[in-house]
Amino acid sequence: MKNVQWYPGHMAKAMRMLEENLSLVDAALFVLDARAPLSSYNPRLERLAKDKPVLFVFNKRDLADAKTEEIGEAFKAKGKKVVFLSAVKGQARPLLNAMTELVKEKAELLKNRGSSRPLRFMVAGIPNTGKSSLINLLSGGKKAATGDKAGVTRNKQWVRCADMELLDSPGLMPPSLENQTFAKRLAALGSVNDDILAFDEIALFILEELGKGYPERLEERYGIETGEPLAMLESLCKSRGFLLRGGDFDYERGERALIDDLRKGRLGPVTLDSCGEAIF
Repeated sequence: MKNVQWYPGHMAKAMRMLEENLSLVDAALFVLDARAPLSSYNPRLERLAKDKPVLFVFNKRDLADAKTEEIGEAFKAKGKKVVFLSAVKGQARPLLNAMTELVKEKAELLKNRGSSRPLRFMVAGIPNTGKSSLINLLSGGKKAATGDKAGVTRNKQWVRCADMELLDSPGLMPPSLENQTFAKRLAALGSVNDDILAFDEIALFILEELGKGYPERLEERYGIETGEPLAMLESLCKSRGFLLRGGDFDYERGERALIDDLRKGRLGPVTLDSCGEAIF
């Protein structure tokens, strides 16, 4: 699979916007994909936050397995604050509690000053980690645009949520994806625009990854055994009846079915990263 790089112009503009607006917020929520929390960690955002308190939100927890908890513990061991969340499942309370704790000192300071202004949080992360779903969960309504592909949010927007204000921001990739294994996992999960990728390369990468970590899922879902990725893809096509006239394999249908199954959680809970790949 060729190197994955994606940093369109709107992201550079969004990064400048975040820098300009950082002084307006009291804290930051950095949203990660729980299936690949290391891959979806953007160190540039944390550096941008500087002295602001940061909460790392491991979203889509329902789609990940126990390895995600281990990675969360590695974050905590480095002094980072972590909360696990499934925004689309309506699990707001743990997040609200963590946010309250995060800005406790600031809230007390505002109270002592007699200020009634709302506490403000920046919500940031790479594309398609569920930032807008998180905001909609907190606001109790569909106030932020959502989608299952990268790049849905393009501009900043402030959303009022009870006694808080949330700054929604576009998904931001690092300018350079140096760890290509991480980059390919993000491509597999839909955090990179599909228009710049070759589906055959993504599908073969997924089969290689799942063949190592979750071979039983491939057998359960498709009735295929671990082997060379291309042979696995052909077995998938055969088991699903994805065939062209003359009996040739319909690789494109097989590839799209596999990618969609992974992204929608039909292969069961999966965590592509592992604690041994810790980046801190």
